[in-house]
Amino acid sequence: QVQLVESGGGLVQAGGSLTLSCAASGTNVGSNPIGWYRQIPGNQRELVAVISSGGRTKYADSVKGRFTISRDSATNTVYLQMNSLKLEDTANYYCNTGGTTTYQRGTFNYAAGGYWGQGTQVTVSS
Repeated sequence: QVQLVESGGGLVQAGGSLTLSCAASGTNVGSNPIGWYRQIPGNQRELVAVISSGGRTKYADSVKGRFTISRDSATNTVYLQMNSLKLEDTANYYCNTGGTTTYQRGTFNYAAGGYWGQGTQVTVSS
């Protein structure tokens, strides 16, 4: 059974940093795509970053240059390093797997799969 457990959220001042973790079981993060999403109440979940099975990464325009997704196959964990946090980064962050990646024109897209973690709240204050 696939399980994803997020951690690392919290309250941080604007300009600060946080690192989120997504610990996986029942799946191998080194050979499956993992995406980080975020959601504000009343809004749809938004894809923030994804790492493909081959290790390629893709980011939402709003976080490019500030967020970094990475994985550690030894601990079966995916990380989201978030720097220069802004008020608008405040959301509940979820990791996802089981989805599909499609490649075109030198980039790729990720469609979410059916496995979600419970989420971790990130609140950025002024």
